[in-house]
Amino acid sequence: MINREIIRSKIVQLTYAYYQNGNKNIDTAEKELFFSLSKAYDLYNNLLALVVAVTKEARRRLEVLQNRAKREGTTAPSQKFTLNRFALQLEENKMLNEFIGSQKRTWDDNPEFVGKLLELIQSSDLYKDYMESTDDNYDADRELWRKIYRTFIQKNEELDLLLEEISLYWNDDKEIVDTFVLKTFNRFKEQEGPKQELLHEWDSEDEKEFARKLFRSAILNADEYQHYMSEASRNWDFTRLAFMDIVIMQIAIAEIMTFPNIPVSVSINEYVELAKLYSTRKSGGYINGMLDAIARHLISTNRLAKFMEPKETKEPKVPKQPKEPKQPKQRTAPRARIGKQATAPQQQQKEEQKS
Repeated sequence: MINREIIRSKIVQLTYAYYQNGNKNIDTAEKELFFSLSKAYDLYNNLLALVVAVTKEARRRLEVLQNRAKREGTTAPSQKFTLNRFALQLEENKMLNEFIGSQKRTWDDNPEFVGKLLELIQSSDLYKDYMESTDDNYDADRELWRKIYRTFIQKNEELDLLLEEISLYWNDDKEIVDTFVLKTFNRFKEQEGPKQELLHEWDSEDEKEFARKLFRSAILNADEYQHYMSEASRNWDFTRLAFMDIVIMQIAIAEIMTFPNIPVSVSINEYVELAKLYSTRKSGGYINGMLDAIARHLISTNRLAKFMEPKETKEPKVPKQPKEPKQPKQRTAPRARIGKQATAPQQQQKEEQKS
């Protein structure tokens, strides 16, 4: 499940934190990186478990209504939602239950939120259309939960705040993890029953090695990479550059130099997007120009054995330096929490106790 998009994002966060941390121990920092990546997988499982929690709460409320209807001699409410085949399969899933059983904290600790989410779902047209529909099959049941997730869970500010409160490591993970949850929904097959496989934490050892090599290269070769930045920015004061921009370019150069099979354009595009997320409004365009100029210079001086499409202009130009590039806002450096998590080993201990 942990892919390079998550890895790059975490390395930007942890590299920034590394320089904010007075005790610059790369082994400790690497351990923190992999712990942070493991928390993204925990989030994936917790979001799947939320479907189960909502279904259980619906079942509990249905039993109350059924007992009332029995006493009053009225028609009992429909069980269709609580007997949703997809939700029941997820509830019985072996891998998910192993995860839930290993956690000290579950959705049972947040009954108010689960109840409000259920009420939001049951008051929606999605729910009403499903309950009134004559379609009664596994595909219709799974499609309901796919729509519920996209509508009420993927974009839910109250849930975002709750998750942030549970773990600082989930600060920037949910948007990416949501895509994996929906991918898992699509992979489910009724015939697999409780043995249906969820996504594994790591697809391969190659991804672990990518994370380790990129993180170490970015830090251990920092002076060399920053020298390349200085060479590409001779026409203005390099020291005025926002620190987050330096960190992002440093990691981008590390990837370009360390992984021969990744095209330069792919690396540049990935870090331009991260700059838009973590740094200033104008950082993306500036970093794009800088990295392009650096890569072309390294290729022309035979320090980088990669191919880049020739540009129409004779020489790559670096965008003009802004008069006063702003430092990242509190929420983007990254989210004003990374420094805290890296300088407080207690946070990791606290997270490990929760897990």
